[in-house]
Amino acid sequence: MISSLSKNNKEMKHSTDKPHKGLIFTLLFITAILLNSCATSAPDSDKEEWIDLFNGSDMNQWTPKFTGFELGVNYKNRFLVKDSLLSVRYAENDTFNGDFGHLYYDHKFSHYKLKAVYRFVGKQMTDGPGWAVRNNGLMLHCQDPTTLGLDQDFPISLELQLLGGDGMNDRTNANLCTPGTNVVLGDSLFTPHCINSSSKTYHGDQWVEAEALVLGDSLIQHILEDQVVMEYRRPTIGGGNISGYMESAYREGTPLKEGLIAIQAETHPIDFKSIQLLNLCGCMDKKAKNYKTYYVKADNASCKY
Repeated sequence: MISSLSKNNKEMKHSTDKPHKGLIFTLLFITAILLNSCATSAPDSDKEEWIDLFNGSDMNQWTPKFTGFELGVNYKNRFLVKDSLLSVRYAENDTFNGDFGHLYYDHKFSHYKLKAVYRFVGKQMTDGPGWAVRNNGLMLHCQDPTTLGLDQDFPISLELQLLGGDGMNDRTNANLCTPGTNVVLGDSLFTPHCINSSSKTYHGDQWVEAEALVLGDSLIQHILEDQVVMEYRRPTIGGGNISGYMESAYREGTPLKEGLIAIQAETHPIDFKSIQLLNLCGCMDKKAKNYKTYYVKADNASCKY
């Protein structure tokens, strides 16, 4: 009797062991499949997604404003797209009459990297100021053009100067100019209008890539050939160096933490091959589909799951 019960118990034990082991194996197999599926379908959170501010075909997301003219008037068609280039051009009979122009991208950014590939070409228009020869700029944290005065010459902004050499003399590139702004250089407030960078000179009609790293009002860097040539912090409205502005827009001491991006028409022809931006503000929830490891400022309202 005892041996019979023992035999039955062994058979029951064996019968329960087999399904238990099989279940564990099945669960492990399913888990491995699910983990592999998640790994292969997850987005590449390290891949940088650059935005083409200039799309190579039109200026649909850009708005011109020239001194003395209403917003949206492309005076004498000086801003144009031709041969997949965004260009500034002047007619042979053009004569400068204080009509500076700016072309504004239609979206604000606060934390980003900006890259522009450009070249200067041709000759300056008649009666253009001497300092404007081979001179343009990437206007950072730029004033909304709807708040510009009709006769305002420059927007409140931080200008990363694009400068070309004359073939003989030294002339640094990616300098800083501060129309309607002040910045902190090192530990000191900088109130003059412009300061030279530490860059080399770029002569001729060569293509040049200029970059900016903009982190709100905590840090702005101008970069050429992967080298930081200018660095400053804590930009605020102030300092003058603009005219024709509306008092409502010029609130002295206001921190500049975001703004538009603009390029200039300052009397010398120029071509832009590309203008690209990497937004550093976005979804920082690692569970979201659009999470990126390189974001430095959270905008979790943009998260997608």
